[in-house]
Amino acid sequence: MTIRTISDELKEKYGRKVLKLSLSSGCTCPNRDGTLGWGGCSFCSEGGSGDFASSFAPLSEQIREAKKRVDHKFPADMPEEDRKYIAYFQSFTNTYGDPERLRKLYLEAVCRPEIAVLSVGTRPDCLGGDMVRMLSGLNRIKPVWVELGLQTVHEKTAERVGRGYPLAAFADAYQRLKEAGLTVVVHVILGLPGETEEDMLDTVRYLARLQPVLDGIKLQNLYVLSGTRLAAEFQEDPFPIMTMEEYTDLVVKCLKELPEGVVIHRMTGDAPKRLLIEPLWSADKKRVMNLLNAKIRHFTK
Repeated sequence: MTIRTISDELKEKYGRKVLKLSLSSGCTCPNRDGTLGWGGCSFCSEGGSGDFASSFAPLSEQIREAKKRVDHKFPADMPEEDRKYIAYFQSFTNTYGDPERLRKLYLEAVCRPEIAVLSVGTRPDCLGGDMVRMLSGLNRIKPVWVELGLQTVHEKTAERVGRGYPLAAFADAYQRLKEAGLTVVVHVILGLPGETEEDMLDTVRYLARLQPVLDGIKLQNLYVLSGTRLAAEFQEDPFPIMTMEEYTDLVVKCLKELPEGVVIHRMTGDAPKRLLIEPLWSADKKRVMNLLNAKIRHFTK
């Protein structure tokens, strides 16, 4: 089992660390504004899964503030002009809105010399032909990653968490994005209520069989965050939460299912500690990653 992380990929391509700037596009979500539902998926916080993103403001202001949050990760002696970033539009659904407004916003991002990659988080059911063409055009200027929130292949689970679209919508969007030459990264949540380990592995196996081959994957454990519908469900009728040992063992099993070449963008996530109800172990990301890396080394010997 060979693991290729996004850090490896970026260092190889750009010869240096590339940092992510969490930005806001000013979009909402059809699962939040009443088009499909209200309040988003049951696990989604008020920040729309982008709790660390800048508030919506002129892009130059957002980038300036986002750099202040991450620049300490660069070597102290690295000149500013040598620093490279990913413009990451994560929160809510970043292809849900006026295509021309979004084209201007994303074009402004990719035309900045310090931006190496544009990363756009969205839903598969918000990728009409005009939006895919717009992203494809930007991809001719700088690499564009489209991050799709799939979470699970199981329709019963998707209905329970209120995802709001069928698996067929994901399959259709995936094919059209790949035909347009775009890089596709898929989000999976491990530990959704009602799912067994085999259910979760089935989601990864589905992604492993995709053709064309999947570009990248993000794995993360389920968070129960204060103020979400999931939190109310958990408090009324608690469902099982994986331990750190169980989660890290499962991640290794997921990685073993993936074909060579799939880039691992995430193996655990960050939840805002002020909102985190469970699992509390996930607040110590360094400890989780140390355990994960130790288990991966064991399986890759």
